[in-house]
Amino acid sequence: MTTGRVVVVGGGHAGAALAGLLRQGGYDGEITVLSAETDPPYHRPPLSKKFTDAALEQWLRPAEFWPEQRIDLRLGTTATAIDRRRHRVELAGGGSLDYDHLVLATGARPRELPVPGADLDGVIGLRTLSHARELRRLAGAGSGHLVIIGGGYIGLEVAAVARSAGTEVTVLERESRLLARVASDRLSEILARYHSRAGTRVVTRADVAGFVGEAGRVRAVRLGDGSEIACDAVLVGVGAVPADELAVAAGLGCEQGVLVDECARTSDPKVLAIGDVTRRPVLGLDGLRRLESIPSGTEQARQACSVVLGTAAPAPEVPWFWSDQNDLKIKIAGVVVPGTAVVLRGSPDEGRFALYHHVGGVVTAAETANAPADFMAAKKFIAAGSRIDPALLADLSVRVQDAVLTSEEASCPP
Repeated sequence: MTTGRVVVVGGGHAGAALAGLLRQGGYDGEITVLSAETDPPYHRPPLSKKFTDAALEQWLRPAEFWPEQRIDLRLGTTATAIDRRRHRVELAGGGSLDYDHLVLATGARPRELPVPGADLDGVIGLRTLSHARELRRLAGAGSGHLVIIGGGYIGLEVAAVARSAGTEVTVLERESRLLARVASDRLSEILARYHSRAGTRVVTRADVAGFVGEAGRVRAVRLGDGSEIACDAVLVGVGAVPADELAVAAGLGCEQGVLVDECARTSDPKVLAIGDVTRRPVLGLDGLRRLESIPSGTEQARQACSVVLGTAAPAPEVPWFWSDQNDLKIKIAGVVVPGTAVVLRGSPDEGRFALYHHVGGVVTAAETANAPADFMAAKKFIAAGSRIDPALLADLSVRVQDAVLTSEEASCPP
């Protein structure tokens, strides 16, 4: 199908990518992108990685792209309801749009911390450009003491930038280690040591009971044991929840996100969903998962584009993620799950290493830092289902590709 109207709800990476891909693929119908934000679509990684820089505001496309490509970009516009029977989207303030295909790219929003004082000035989340601007004001150069609630990748990226700017930083993590849900024990240990050496105070098993304010502004974080940590600002980074309210209200299949198949299709053939709002199939893993990453969103944009255009579905990709923490350029191939064996290649003390995860020698994931060749090799190993010799892989005198067993060797029990 190359005519009709596609309505995309959400102006983030996934939604903006889909609009461009449709035109690139020859779609000649109407394309409308609805974005609740007033800023045009922008790059999200700088929100946590460059919030103190002039490079914070990086637009995904130049302003002229949208009209030149006949894409109706409507900023500050919120969709309020979906009428699936009439193929119509209702808009805030009145008005509606009919669609031939509707694409939900509504993303996710910061998970709130339901404790006293969470509404004080100086307590913020981080998901949008406006959040990042506020973070820059609160935690820029010499801004006193920033407390970060949550030791995930976003929190650690913010900690690295704030420390580089001379801000005192404390990271409070409820679990027994940093990155408990998404990284291996070994990587958690390496990064905890790295941030401690940079001057960040890392506190695990920290139960936040509330925030203490003065004249409406946060002045301390109160812990479960009654102790308080004085601060000038607080970043709450305890995860994100899918913004799936529209889908739920419309009766689409949802369970902690909009449920989609390998082509981004929902339970309604006229409604697709892409990006952080979805739970999706992942190459090599059973069931559906939420992958909060730009590569996942752009992969799903390609899937949705193939559905609209009626072309062959793209091949599934190995999921990957990245995180910049000062001089550590971290890239993860695959999804880290419990119960795998881990091979260390390289030296964490030298700041260049890879942690290869495998089951019986078959590589399932890799966590790398400043090791792009290992990252690329791991993606190939995962896609091919390659089996490696752990001892050879750990030996830096052996080329990484030479650690892969031949088909005859791989057929023998490890």
